[in-house]
Amino acid sequence: MALHDDTPGRAAFLPAASALVVADLHVGRGAATNAGLLLNERRDLLDRLAAAMDSTNPETVVFAGDLCHRFGAPSARSAGTVRALAGAVRARGARPVAVAGNHDVGLPSVWPGPVHDAVRLDDGTLVCHGHEEPDEEGNRYVCGHLHPAIEIEGRKRDCFLYDPAGYRGRPTLTLPAFSTFAAGLRIERRTAVDSPLVPDIDAVRPGVVAGEGPRSSGRASADETPETLWFPPLADLRPHLRR
Repeated sequence: MALHDDTPGRAAFLPAASALVVADLHVGRGAATNAGLLLNERRDLLDRLAAAMDSTNPETVVFAGDLCHRFGAPSARSAGTVRALAGAVRARGARPVAVAGNHDVGLPSVWPGPVHDAVRLDDGTLVCHGHEEPDEEGNRYVCGHLHPAIEIEGRKRDCFLYDPAGYRGRPTLTLPAFSTFAAGLRIERRTAVDSPLVPDIDAVRPGVVAGEGPRSSGRASADETPETLWFPPLADLRPHLRR
């Protein structure tokens, strides 16, 4: 199965490793937005994580960096949300694993377990955050960091980025931010991006997260289930996009 074949919502499921991967939850970001007053950030993250787990039944859930939004120590409420996320994973019989991102200076003080620079899964996939080159090599790579988004038909949508020969010539999948409050980086406006795991932005295939409500809420409507719509490589897509 290709990396991009199973992407429930804003997550990636790797069946051979029985692992669900989410990135860039940016716990605490919602408190700094007007939308955060209307949407309970903790409840939103827990509900969508539960939905992704229910649809995949993973043995492991990897949080691929930037679990926290503050660069320093998380607030008491953010710390509670981080612990609640780990607890929710354990409550479903899975193992929570944390990978450090560039925002996660304070994560070791609140995460109930070790925090890793990268994690190699049983199928050889290396999960890292994506802000710097990993020390280990993998058969393929999954990362976050960029919060990729793209404007399609006048609407900005969060997206995955998939390159079959991405980092070190291996298949590489970049996840959208799992947080619905994190700003999205419009890739069609860029000739390069700030991640060594995405060396050629024109080679990536955007996978648009569809079936969600307005971007500020990230919620699917009652009759919609989030799905991923895959497009041709960005180099082929650019002529058809407004920049």
